[in-house]
Amino acid sequence: MLIRIVRMTFQEDKTAEFLELFRQTKDSIRAFEGCNHVELLQDMDQPNVYSTYSLWDSENDLNNYRHSALFGTVWKATKALFADKPQAWSMQRIEVMPQPKSPSIH
Repeated sequence: MLIRIVRMTFQEDKTAEFLELFRQTKDSIRAFEGCNHVELLQDMDQPNVYSTYSLWDSENDLNNYRHSALFGTVWKATKALFADKPQAWSMQRIEVMPQPKSPSIH
């Protein structure tokens, strides 16, 4: 499993345009082979900074998406809205902490 995080800083007057673009394309991205999850996060202190968090079966699946026509279209439209260079990280899980069990009510 590959975790991909992309941090993007948008021109403040372009965030609504980005959100609409994300809403229009998120289902197609999620449906791409090898993609298991996509979510959009917003920075708590900088409302024009967003990150995507996605889960992929493999680096090969992510690269297939990154070389697809879908990515080319989405990324070109997204890049036009940037105020700063994006940052991206690919990671893998090492350890997951289990959820604590709720105490039983007697």
